[in-house]
Amino acid sequence: MVEVKFYDKVEDSLLKFAVIIAKTEGKWIFCKHKERDTLEVPGGHREAGEAILETAKRELKEETGAVDFHIRPVCVYSVKGKTRVGEDLTDNWTYPLIQPKLIQEARYRGYL
Repeated sequence: MVEVKFYDKVEDSLLKFAVIIAKTEGKWIFCKHKERDTLEVPGGHREAGEAILETAKRELKEETGAVDFHIRPVCVYSVKGKTRVGEDLTDNWTYPLIQPKLIQEARYRGYL
């Protein structure tokens, strides 16, 4: 069983990863990791001394090539339990118990 919790605010220094839910021209943006055959939203590890918003911008650019975008924080989340086992955007999620919940939470908060 996996448990995903959402938070409105957490101290920036506690965050280790940035995950970006993105759309362009009305279409969702997904990435395929070179070591997996599944799809995931852009994101990655924070580098030393980097603010988490800068991590998000860097990862979006590195993983998608995006250069002109508006980015804003939606929420912070934590995960407990097995993370790999989905919203019907794709049937090939890397993290099907997490990624659809992130999109659902962004919609709930009025971001999508």
